[in-house]
Amino acid sequence: MCGMGEYLLTVEKPSRYINREINSVKKDPSGVRLRFGIAFPDTYEVGMSHLGMQILYQILNARYDIFCERVFCPWHDMEVLMRKRGERLTTLETKTPLSELHILGFSLQYELTYTNVLNILELGGIPLLAEERRDGDPIVIGGGPCALNPEPLSIFFDAFVLGDGEEVVLEIGDTVIEGMERGEGRDSIVERLAGIEGVYVPRMFSVRYGEDSRIEEILPLRSTHRVRRRIVPDLNTLPLPVKPVVPFTQAVHDRLSVEIARGCTRGCRFCQAGFIYRPLRERTPEIISEIVREGLRNTGYEEISLLSLSTGDYSSIEELLSGLMDFLRRDRTAISLPSLRVGTLSGRVAEEIRRVKKTGFTLAPEAGSPGLRKVINKEISEEALIRTVKEVVGLGWRAIKLYFMIGLPTETDEDVAEIARLVREVVGVAGRGRFKVSVSVSTFVPKPFTPFQWVQQIEEWVSRERLRFLRDRLSPLRVDFRWHDTRMSILEGVFARGDRRLGRVLLRAFTKGCRFDGWADRFDFERWRSAFREEGMDMGFYVRERSFDEILPWDHIDAGIDKKFLLADYRRALSHRVIEDCRYDTCTGCGVCDFETIRNVVSERKGVSIPLEQESRRGDGYRKIRLRFSKRGELRFLSHLELVSTIVRTIRRAGIRVRYSQGFNPLPRISFSPPLGVGIESLDEYMDMEIEDRGMDVEALIDSLNRRCPEGIRFIDGHEISLKERSPSAMIKSIEYLVFLKNGPLGLNIEPERIDGILRDIERRDSIPLTLERAKRRVVVDIKPLVEDITLVDATTLRLVLRRGERGSVRPREVVAHLFDLSEEDASLIPVLKTKAVFG
Repeated sequence: MCGMGEYLLTVEKPSRYINREINSVKKDPSGVRLRFGIAFPDTYEVGMSHLGMQILYQILNARYDIFCERVFCPWHDMEVLMRKRGERLTTLETKTPLSELHILGFSLQYELTYTNVLNILELGGIPLLAEERRDGDPIVIGGGPCALNPEPLSIFFDAFVLGDGEEVVLEIGDTVIEGMERGEGRDSIVERLAGIEGVYVPRMFSVRYGEDSRIEEILPLRSTHRVRRRIVPDLNTLPLPVKPVVPFTQAVHDRLSVEIARGCTRGCRFCQAGFIYRPLRERTPEIISEIVREGLRNTGYEEISLLSLSTGDYSSIEELLSGLMDFLRRDRTAISLPSLRVGTLSGRVAEEIRRVKKTGFTLAPEAGSPGLRKVINKEISEEALIRTVKEVVGLGWRAIKLYFMIGLPTETDEDVAEIARLVREVVGVAGRGRFKVSVSVSTFVPKPFTPFQWVQQIEEWVSRERLRFLRDRLSPLRVDFRWHDTRMSILEGVFARGDRRLGRVLLRAFTKGCRFDGWADRFDFERWRSAFREEGMDMGFYVRERSFDEILPWDHIDAGIDKKFLLADYRRALSHRVIEDCRYDTCTGCGVCDFETIRNVVSERKGVSIPLEQESRRGDGYRKIRLRFSKRGELRFLSHLELVSTIVRTIRRAGIRVRYSQGFNPLPRISFSPPLGVGIESLDEYMDMEIEDRGMDVEALIDSLNRRCPEGIRFIDGHEISLKERSPSAMIKSIEYLVFLKNGPLGLNIEPERIDGILRDIERRDSIPLTLERAKRRVVVDIKPLVEDITLVDATTLRLVLRRGERGSVRPREVVAHLFDLSEEDASLIPVLKTKAVFG
């Protein structure tokens, strides 16, 4: 996308496609030994929310001889534009074409992103099929939870990383560097990767199918062992991920994510993550506090999230929160615990969280009836759930979200009815109208390496009927009821337990235009049905019940979990027997631990607060500072809200204490000049902020901000103003722009005489009514009183002065479009520079 330039203004969210974010790393490609691209097969804002990608990015870029750069799947409008213009997909940082990388690694988090993987490869100029790649083509590697059943993608990938990536990714890099510098061919290097623990190379195995389409044999071609998942024994030995890239576009999870533990010992039988991330490995409170402290200093985030599969189970959760909260409260940093298990929220934990901000609670009963909760080994009582809701309501929270699943093994209509009854109980405790209750229901999808890997997935029509039943039962309760598309769940189930033959279907669906299948507005089930028919494949074959003696597509993958244990646990489920938590009780015999290197790592519970830096001296009162700044280069593609977020986080990184508003959701007392149109550069932007008076002069404040700003924003000067002074937006009466007619991709070539004629016509007219879009509505605006002056500076530059006031406003490109009879898209391609804001 290196040649897209001003064309970014013709697509949705252009800030998805720029770089220069804080903590991004840009190296000279010619000065490294290995060019490594890390791709997330979804949009930028989804990919930038993923902690694993951020961790590997920091680990790889810590090596002087490796560059690691990010790649995301372009949204459909950008894809259309790229294909129309013949542009190749590139990395974000240096715009390196993907075909010039040495390694392209994909993070595989969700089965419905698989067509996006193919789209990234094709747009990047990389052959889709692994067998068609030659020397000089990148080595394509997949990792993440979906890689534990890599077979549906095996014809497209050269290798897969199974399990934890922090250590193996550098071993892969060194192997590729060594092979290239020895002059080895690509195939030889790929085969050598198979010798690294945790790396699976599909070409090293062949699969034979029987007449009934079931697998008869999985044959290792050059080895006789299964490929074992890579496990990092102790998270406390890893480099601390304290410099995550801070996106300009609001990410789905727009906060500092801190992994406090990996793995889970609860043994929920539906949860693949609970099995494939074993054993439990907790970070120490001291290391967590260091990640939080340094991470906030390096990012300026307003919120942190403590991540694990069950955060409330962390051994020192109360002590950890108590130690963190004084530090977080001082800078108005909120905290969220996104994975609380019912029964783990103590009153002390809830009280600690509410000291900063009530960010909301999500609880996951999963099933409505006690019997079904025993089947899935999630033995939480209704009493514990109701008690938790009462505590949350009593402490002042206003919203709670409940997660349930339908289609669990042995589920009956009575079990589904129990979901509605349990929600009714929660609403009764919370109180209608005063407290928002959200209910989210998804269809259970059986996954590999779980006790339910053999069960039949519920049929799509049954899912629809049960969702309809819940919708009817919950409607009178006025809860926010949401559900996952049942057809998406079927497709997810097909690929979750699929085999190599699905690669042909995936390729067919991609050629039919399937993209972003996990997005409801882009998902096209009929295209998928057609792809299966044309390839002679049956979806039902892959969501059926499997016999216990059947060879499963992933049986040559060793995730560390004993298959006999999974079968025994499945039988326990059918008899409503639960299995104990091996963190507290005896070993359950799952097979993952060797009790020497691989074992549960539980942090010591400590009764002392986490040592954090002392709070600085508070100032006496507040001052109001007005600052002038510029917005140039790629940052012209930021929206106003993105600009505000970027500057607020710059202020936080600089350690400047800003005054906050009062109320349930306090906001920093910062105001800006009128929003600048996306794509317009500016030399004259303004902002006011009320700060704690700590003796810092304005010049020192500006210097502190400029040292922490992303490239493209520069603070120029400033001065102190009265606390009662009106905001810049309220005081600015007109704005001056320069319009560069011949610059940019459109390159208007208009004779000066014609421009003079247009301007004289504008001057003679009493009114100029235009139909413009405002707040997604078409309105008629008379722009004549809003245009203060239009003059021709030279043959290619127009000076435009626009008024602001009660009569509304008009944007510079709207005026240009009218003057020269241009479409909105063509007008967006003309460069505009804001040169001056006039106060009145």
